[in-house]
This record gives sequence, C-alpha cells and structure tokens, in this order.
Amino acid sequence: MIMNPRLPLRARKRRWPATLSAVLLAGALLPPPLAAQSPATRFAGDPVTLNFVNADIEAVSRAMGAILKQQFVVDPRVKGTITLFSEQAISPREAYLNYLAALRGLGFTVVEVGGLFKVVPEADAKLQTGTVAIGETNRRGDQILTQIFRLNHENANNLVPVLRPLISPNNTINANPGNNSLVITDYADNLQRIARIIAAMDTPAAGEVEVIPLQHAVASDLAPIVQRLADASGVAAVPGTPAGAAGASTSILVDPRSNSLLVKAGSPARMATIRSLIERLDQPLQGQAASGNVWVVHLKNADATKLAQVLRAAFTSTGSAGGGGSSTPAPSQPIVAQPQTAAAGGASIQSTSPVSAGAGPSTGGFIQADPSTNSLIITAAEPLYRQVRAMIDQLDSRRAQVYIESMIVEVSGSNAADFGLQWQGLLGKDGDRYGLGIGTNTTVGGPSIVSLSQTLAGQGTTLPGEGLNIALLRNYGGTYALAAVARALQSQANTNIVSTPNLITLDNEEAKIVVGENVPFITGQFTNTGTATTSPFQTIERKDVGITLRIKPQIGEGGTVRMTIYQEQSAVKETTAAGTSNAGPSTTKRSIESTVVVDDGAILILGGLISDTFTDSKAKVPLLGDIPVIGNLFRSEKREKNRSNLMVFLRPTILRDAGSASKLSLDRYDLIRANQKDAQPATHPLIPLKDAPVLPPVGASASASAASAPAPATAASAP
Repeated sequence: MIMNPRLPLRARKRRWPATLSAVLLAGALLPPPLAAQSPATRFAGDPVTLNFVNADIEAVSRAMGAILKQQFVVDPRVKGTITLFSEQAISPREAYLNYLAALRGLGFTVVEVGGLFKVVPEADAKLQTGTVAIGETNRRGDQILTQIFRLNHENANNLVPVLRPLISPNNTINANPGNNSLVITDYADNLQRIARIIAAMDTPAAGEVEVIPLQHAVASDLAPIVQRLADASGVAAVPGTPAGAAGASTSILVDPRSNSLLVKAGSPARMATIRSLIERLDQPLQGQAASGNVWVVHLKNADATKLAQVLRAAFTSTGSAGGGGSSTPAPSQPIVAQPQTAAAGGASIQSTSPVSAGAGPSTGGFIQADPSTNSLIITAAEPLYRQVRAMIDQLDSRRAQVYIESMIVEVSGSNAADFGLQWQGLLGKDGDRYGLGIGTNTTVGGPSIVSLSQTLAGQGTTLPGEGLNIALLRNYGGTYALAAVARALQSQANTNIVSTPNLITLDNEEAKIVVGENVPFITGQFTNTGTATTSPFQTIERKDVGITLRIKPQIGEGGTVRMTIYQEQSAVKETTAAGTSNAGPSTTKRSIESTVVVDDGAILILGGLISDTFTDSKAKVPLLGDIPVIGNLFRSEKREKNRSNLMVFLRPTILRDAGSASKLSLDRYDLIRANQKDAQPATHPLIPLKDAPVLPPVGASASASAASAPAPATAASAP
C-alpha cells in the first residue's frame, strides 16, 4: 500500500478512504491469521508507506491487521482519530511500532491474547494482556506485556520501591517473596530497560565468604588477632557509608578441622587487606627447638584445671602424648567442715568459708593448668599442638544456663466446734457436820469449773475459754462460787502459703538456695555441782530451718532438661511437753528427692501431700451421759477437722546465650522496681520522711552513682 505524501492535505483527506478500502479488500483475500505464527512470519510482507491523517482509529487498526496478516479487535471505549505518516516505504514491523507509538500518545495500547490483537485503553491493558514472558523476551515497542524476573542475590522487596517510579502509573509491579521474583506489567521497551537495571542490581554482595587455609599458624590463635586488626584498620569506605560500617561488616570464623579462616569482608579492598595480613602472619616460628615448643592457651569458658585432666586422659589413652610424665590427676581432697566452736568475733562458718575451694596448679603430663589466669600450658610439637588445640576449641564453648522457677503451695484449713456443760453443787444445811458435793468437771468443753471457781475465790488464775460462756453463781455460806458453766465455741482457720524460690545455674552444675533461719541445737552440756568453781558450758550446732532447694540440671538434646532435685521445707515447732524444754527445739520436715526430665519452659509437679484429719473428743459421766437430752448435763464434746494440701511445682527455662539471660534479668529488675514504686508511703503532713528506696532505672545506675559521689576536694592556694 502506497500513500502519496505530496498531495495536499485536503486531497489526502478525500482520497484516503478509497485507498483504505482497497487495502481492506486485499486483506479479505489473505488467508486467516494464525495464532501460533512466529515473530518473523507474523511481520513478513512487502514494505508499505503510511499516510493516515486524522483517520479513525478503528479503520487504521483494520488496515494494520491487513498489513500484518493478523486480526485486530478495537474496544468500544477506544474512540478518536490517529495520524500515521512515513516519507519512505517501511517494513510491516516498523509500521506496527509506529502504530503502537501513536496509540500510546492517545492513551491506548495493543495487547495480544491467544494471537488476537486487542486495542484497549491503557488502564485496562494490565488486566487483559495474555503475553507473559519469563526471563528475556524479544518483544519491543509500545505493546504491554507481563514479564517475570527471578532474582538470585537481591531481595525482591528491596527492588520494588526502586523500580516503582520507572513504571507508568497505569501499570503494576509486585514482589513474590516465596521464590524471590518480580512480576511487572508495562510496555515492552520499558521492560527491556528495567531488565538491564535489575541485572545490574541483582549481583552478589560484596561480602562473599572466602576460605583462607593456613600453612604454619594455628587458625584459633590467628583469628582474634586478625579480627581486632580488621576492625581497627582504616580502609577507605564507600562514600555515603556510615563511619565504621565497613569494619563492622568484617567477620572471621575458625574451621579447626582444616585449620582455615573463614573471612567475610564488606568490600573487596578490605578483603585484600585481610588476605595480605594473614599471609604475613602465617609464617613458621623461629627457634622452636630452642623454646621447647611451649604453647600458652587462654581459655574463655572452660575451667583450666578440669580441662587439663580431660585432655591428658584423652591423649594418653590414644598414645599421642608420649612419655611426658604421668597424666593421672591426683584425687581432689574433699572440703571437710570443722566442728563449730567459739569462732572469733562470733562469725558463723557459713560466712567465713569460701564459696569454692581454690584449685592449685594441675601438673603432670604435657598439659599444665594455671588456675590464676585460667590458661593451659602445652609442651608439644606443632603437629600434636594442633590436635590438642582443635579439641580445646570444641570443649571451650559457652555453656548454657538453666533458670529454675519452683513454687511450693500449701493450702490448709481447720474447723473446730465444742460444747460443754459443767456444774457443781453442795448438799447440806448450815451447821451440818457433813455435806455432799456433786458436779461434773471436764476440760473438753473448756477450762475446768473447779479451776474457774478457785479463780473466782481468789486462789487461781484460770480464765474462761474463748467462745460463749454462761455461768451461774451461788452463795455457799457467805462465799460465792460457780454453780454451773456452759461453753459453746466454733473456730475456723485457713492458711494459704506460696513460696517461690528461684535460682539460675550452669548446665550440669549443682545450685542451692536456702531461705529460712539458722537455729541452734544443743549437742552437749556440762555442769559442775561440786564444791569447786562451777564452770558450766554447752556445745551447740546450728542448722538451717526453712526452705532448701538443691538442683543439678543437665540439658539434653531437643530442649529437655534432666534434673536431680532435693527440696526440703522445715519449720520450728513449739514443744510444751514436760522434760523436753532443755532438749532444744523440735522441727517439722517435709522433703522431696527425685530425678525428673522436663521440657524447656514446661511445668512439672514434683509431688505433694494431701491429708484430711477428723478428731472427735467426748468427756461424760458414765451412764448418765448416755441418757437422751438429760445426758447433755453430764457430758462435753469437741469435734475438730484439719485439712492440708501441699504441692511442689517446677519450671526450667534454658538460657543459651547472653541475650536470653540479660532479658530475664531485666524483666525481674523491672518487676522489683515496679513493686517498690507501688509501695511508696502516702504523704503525711506531720511525718517528713516519705521516700522509700527505689531501684534506679536500667542504664542509670552508673550515672546515679556518679551523681551521688562526693565532689573531689580542691586544694586551697596559699595567699
């Protein structure tokens, strides 16, 4: 199809419909379009010259379909005119690209769905396009399609805000975190530009891990030195990077198996600096034979004395240590508590004895221990030292801790009720030589009526019991005495005791907490009753009375905790029995000793005691007390019911790192501080003291201590 561009505009306007009809007629004679045509076949054809001036979009779309041998469908919402013009003959593909560019300027575009080209508004193109490309595509021009970009290094969510301004407002960009990909719908030409941007940004991070094997030095010895030097080195950072960011991104790990360093640097320049530093440090030592191959290893977590014994035993059993001396450690001497005597100053042995016995240097074999610096001194050749050092690195690790919360709950109650009637009388007249006294006298229903009568007569100190007391007085020969006493009493008592001893200890280390009193018990006494000077004395032994909790936890695989537990609850019991006042106090004791396995954070009941006691006490006159109704005058009765329920619960929590321990400590710190703030006394107009002590907020302890410290005195200058 050839349009003459030299015709006047008016003539071209009059003549283009006839030319368009011819084109449409020629298009009707073409074979039907194929949806599966390749791009080369689809845009094949003779060159054409475009000369459409203010032509209807629908008519031009039909002409373009005839040129491309494709079927075009125009959306009813697409209205208006379009101008396409070319000075020379162009290929059908170039004609199609000009057509797409003109449509885009009018706010329309072409989408391809199953081989059918649809002319739709640009806002609806993202919903109707059927072209989806994965990876690279050969589509070009202003046709809208959807392309999926799979990222290998960069996070898809990080690229969305970067690429969003580069996409037309009517089109979309979305990130799929599942497979780390981007789904973008836009024009083909813009997608090619975005693909180049994504390819430039989706690159491996600068901090790639590099494995540097060592030939002479030991990786465990070299890693701390290189790490400190790398953090303190002044390698120039990338402009705009915060100060210290490059150094903070450098991390060095040790692989004892291959004696290598795993280095991750923030930039290639820093990696080159670290590699050069390692090469200069990885040199054979000078004069090893003269120094005797002596190595000093400072431990971070393990105990030097215990670890030395383990290493000597391990290498002696394998025959690697040679004849460096005996490796069997001397048996440790137990700490024997001396009998408590009159200590100087009255201090108890618990306050004067050390927490743990100081270990002496561990000698023997090729591995020595220095407890003062917690170090190992190894005398061995370099190959053997490397084997020992590899084992030290595996054993000298941070041990987890276990925080144990225990709860001792005791709920007890008692109900008691008693009723008693006592009476007495005197039969006879004034002047009679003999009289008859009759009455009841018991203590079940309260104090004896005889004791109360003596108190009333001024010859005793017995008081009436608690409850309701009704007494009848009578004059006996000018003296008033009790004739009858009735007493009724009901009492009820409930006790709810909750004790929560908590403690924290290292894995496989025993811990103990005691909350109570230190009570003296008499163990012996002597008194001289002869004529010589009397020098009596007593020997006593102090024992802890209260709550005692001893636990040795062991962390197992899968987060379980195996614990050996001893829990004791004791109390001093008042003893009023005759003959026992000089024997010292009596104590009650309830203890549990067991071995259990608990999951991390789970609650386990260790044991308990449930008791229910009922006591019925009666005192009566034989035969007379059994008579119905009237028998109440000759008997007293008391009933008592006691209930006790004791349970012990336990919950362990594993603290594997310093962050967990710090978080737990801060929570408990804030809890105590909040309780102190709630317990502040109310303001009183006559009492000036109103501020109770409150813990300082976290992070303010140092500043508070500095503020409270007295200012240094300044020396006065001489006049």
